[in-house]
Amino acid sequence: MPELPEVETVARTLAPALVGRRVVAVRVRERRLRGGVARSFAARLEGRRLEAVTRRGKYMVVESPRDVETCLRIRWTVFVEEQNVPPSLERDRHDQTDAVHALALLGEVPAGAARFVFVEPGMVKIGRMAVIDASALAAETGAGVDPLDDAFTPETLFALTRARRTPIKALLMDQRRVAGLGNIYTNEILFRAGVRPGRRAARLAREECRRIVAASHLVLAEAIRRGGSSISDYRDGLGREGWFQLDHCVYDRAGEPCPGCRTPIRARVLVGRSTFYCPRCQR
Repeated sequence: MPELPEVETVARTLAPALVGRRVVAVRVRERRLRGGVARSFAARLEGRRLEAVTRRGKYMVVESPRDVETCLRIRWTVFVEEQNVPPSLERDRHDQTDAVHALALLGEVPAGAARFVFVEPGMVKIGRMAVIDASALAAETGAGVDPLDDAFTPETLFALTRARRTPIKALLMDQRRVAGLGNIYTNEILFRAGVRPGRRAARLAREECRRIVAASHLVLAEAIRRGGSSISDYRDGLGREGWFQLDHCVYDRAGEPCPGCRTPIRARVLVGRSTFYCPRCQR
């Protein structure tokens, strides 16, 4: 599942093609996504002009008038097809028939009409599409502080850890506390911060929280610059792979030498997820 850097990359690459367009028509081909797709989804979108494309946590958010947001929790791919001829919502030979969950016909701007395509390869349907009121955005995407917001400070993280018996990795992945981080980037951030993933959150010192926040800013900024991590079939809004997987220090590198001290990276299961760390560099 794409995390903050991947969703941020998709939002940034799609914004030029979406902002300013009007939604002419929508066809939903698969409603059995995460949480289901409401019967009113298409009707609530049609006729709206798209004003902005942003990100909240792991969700891409398309803003439209009257305080209504379209939330997309992408598994892998959303993209815009620019077409020289009037596009259609009918199936064509370019469609991945079993993977296309929804299509939106977008009105013309100087670049011409286009189709917005929501794709989720494979049999597992864990993407999400919803049109919601802006007031419900935090409840949908997770009410936690965004790691790229100015509000994500060492003081904020230290306060979140107090009286928390959960491992620090679990706290960072809890979207009610911190919105946007998942397994890949939590592993990488804790390595850069020198903090072992299984440490009880309440036992972290202020200095350790400062290092985690600093590492979060560094890792996420680097990952966004590199277009995210393509460890499976993730692509950005222009169909390009990310390259940050080449810079992973610990994630999925069990048995390989730590880039800092050359000690073999260890793996364990923590909060139901594969967890990777250096037993020497992380305390």
